[in-house]
Amino acid sequence: MFWYDHGMGGWGWVAMTFTMVLLVALAVAGVVLLLRSVDGFPSGPGQPPAAPSAKQVLAERFARGEIDEEEYEQRLTALRALGPGQDPPGSGES
Repeated sequence: MFWYDHGMGGWGWVAMTFTMVLLVALAVAGVVLLLRSVDGFPSGPGQPPAAPSAKQVLAERFARGEIDEEEYEQRLTALRALGPGQDPPGSGES
């Protein structure tokens, strides 16, 4: 009746230890995935979108009718003259 002679053999302890480590790892992974799926968690998919570029803002203002075509072309030419990665004057960033 006592298959293990009143106790568990060496492989039984190895299997039990492996199973416990696996269950703890799965629990930790589940908690991490749950936290990442919640909006506002720093490394999750709910990160805020990037700010629009100056050209996008200019195009939106033209589309809304805030500026006319002549002013749009002048400002677009000025933005292109600055080149990528440069801030327009008066943007407030230094």
